[in-house]
Amino acid sequence: MKLDSMLSGMPVKARVKVEAAVDNLSVVLQMRNPRVLTSMAPSAMRGLVLKQGKNGSSVQMKSDHPVQFDFDYKMDFPEMRRLYQRAVENQWNADKDLPWETDVDPVNPEVPIISNDFMTPEALRSLPVKLTEQQRYDLNYHIACWMLSQFMHGEQGALYASAQVTESVGWMEGKLFGGSQVMDEARHLEVFCRYLTDKLGKRYEINDNLFVILDDLLTDARWDFKFLGMQIMVEGLALGAFRTIHNMSEEPLLKQMLKYVIRDEARHVHYGVLALKKHFTDSLSEVERREREDWAFEVAVLMRNRFMAHEIFEEWFEGTISRQAWNQLISTSPAMLQFRRNMFCRLIPNLDFIGLMSDRIRPHYARFGMLDYLQGKNASQLTEGEMMADLH
Repeated sequence: MKLDSMLSGMPVKARVKVEAAVDNLSVVLQMRNPRVLTSMAPSAMRGLVLKQGKNGSSVQMKSDHPVQFDFDYKMDFPEMRRLYQRAVENQWNADKDLPWETDVDPVNPEVPIISNDFMTPEALRSLPVKLTEQQRYDLNYHIACWMLSQFMHGEQGALYASAQVTESVGWMEGKLFGGSQVMDEARHLEVFCRYLTDKLGKRYEINDNLFVILDDLLTDARWDFKFLGMQIMVEGLALGAFRTIHNMSEEPLLKQMLKYVIRDEARHVHYGVLALKKHFTDSLSEVERREREDWAFEVAVLMRNRFMAHEIFEEWFEGTISRQAWNQLISTSPAMLQFRRNMFCRLIPNLDFIGLMSDRIRPHYARFGMLDYLQGKNASQLTEGEMMADLH
């Protein structure tokens, strides 16, 4: 029996609570690997049940990662050294290099922050709530604020994770590049916060599922798990989202800002694949490699299925349509479909390159249609020009 039928006749407030609880439970139950479920359970409890991402102005996350102080100062990773040199050469200044004087009208349909077809008019007309044209523009504005807010929260997580990994990574060139990435992430956090505050005038709290992933990464003591999660998974998610929004936006300041950020993020993913391929090849047992392979798959599915903008749903439609109906609407929107394509065309080749796409795990990805992206180029094969070529 469908959930909607089971809950029919229930008071609205009670129904809303049950729908949210069932939806959160489904996040946990979709993790079929018991070891991954066990490792992520504390973060899921903090994010989905205790709502620690929404219960105050800050949250404490305890992390016991090791710090490796290198007294050899050996430089024997030339490809990573070249990547560090590129990072130094491509630093940019948010104050000087972005046209902050640009006038931004966040509800102007002629210069949309994101495409007015983020959700098609046909899909919106299918809702029991009929939106006026102005309400559709307002909804689009709130969705843009929600997405950019999640970018901002993700960049704060990336700032801390990159600092932690810089302390832990064993290559001196990795520490040098890591220092440049910390600066990049601080700048990204700065520009998203500034754009939301000065140009859009609205910020959203962190999405519960994003909180779970970031909490899991920041509290894990193993540097390569932090690295895998942030450099490959979360940065892959970010690249897909940034590219989607860039190509759906007509707002010139946002488009220029995203170009700079995308160029930085491409270097970060390249750093991740170089370091993890070497580490997974030279330093891990087969059991340890399989553990990381299983974790990466579960997080890939979580990223594919769970960023449903429930904060928008709660603000606009809660009590009017079911959470299931909203999930269907947002997951089949043209923007979400494009976002998934952009994300997985980079993520899957990178996982294959670092050794986490064995014959054992491939059928699991195939169930979700992700193996279609396996033949694409990984981050080590893509030039900066190729990474920027499809931005328009």
